[in-house]
Amino acid sequence: MEKDFSKWFTLKKLAHETTGTALFHEREVWWCMLGANGGFEIDGSGSGFARPVVIIKKFNLDTCIVVPLTGKIKNGKFYFKVGVVDDREASAVLSQLRLVDRKRLTKKIETMPKTLFKELLAAIVQINFTYHDRG
Repeated sequence: MEKDFSKWFTLKKLAHETTGTALFHEREVWWCMLGANGGFEIDGSGSGFARPVVIIKKFNLDTCIVVPLTGKIKNGKFYFKVGVVDDREASAVLSQLRLVDRKRLTKKIETMPKTLFKELLAAIVQINFTYHDRG
């Protein structure tokens, strides 16, 4: 499928020129404008190039680390099932962590339960930040 980078760049420029107003916190699930990205980087979808994300770490009022969610249930070490989000079964894509500005956050969906969030954090650390000596 052909990606519409020019439409995304127009939307991205508009978002950049606005004042960020999202008041977000760790454990929250938000719709986030992830855009049209190159290669295997996860994209947003629809006219707003958005997908749900979980706020993993809040650095300040403007930036946070998120993990994107997918509605396609996938198994394997790079995915973590989070249950139903916005009426769809969802999995976190553990390998696609990214820093985002609050200008990209468009609508809060819910707050993840603490126990599930702790399990998600452990899975993220295991996949992304654990050294595996291969010899």
